[in-house]
Amino acid sequence: MAISKALISSILISILVIHLVEADQMVNADATKGSPSKKIDCGAACSARCQSSSRPNLCKRACGTCCARCSCVPPGTSGNHDVCPCYATMTTRGGQLKCP
Repeated sequence: MAISKALISSILISILVIHLVEADQMVNADATKGSPSKKIDCGAACSARCQSSSRPNLCKRACGTCCARCSCVPPGTSGNHDVCPCYATMTTRGGQLKCP
């Protein structure tokens, strides 16, 4: 009787451990698949993006936030949002586009 209870408990614990390991592998696989493999210099990219802005400090701050989240900044001083979809779709609480 005691051996059967020990056997059942060890089987349940083994199943739980296997399930946790599989869940961890799935999370790690999704994280590496969804994130770009290279990091960019957000400061330099945002300085280039905001060089002709009428409010460069505000532009660089918003661009820096977007760059940190997306690891991408579209080339040029405006437009080109098709190059970086994450950057192009980020909005403020008011529903306006966040990224310059």
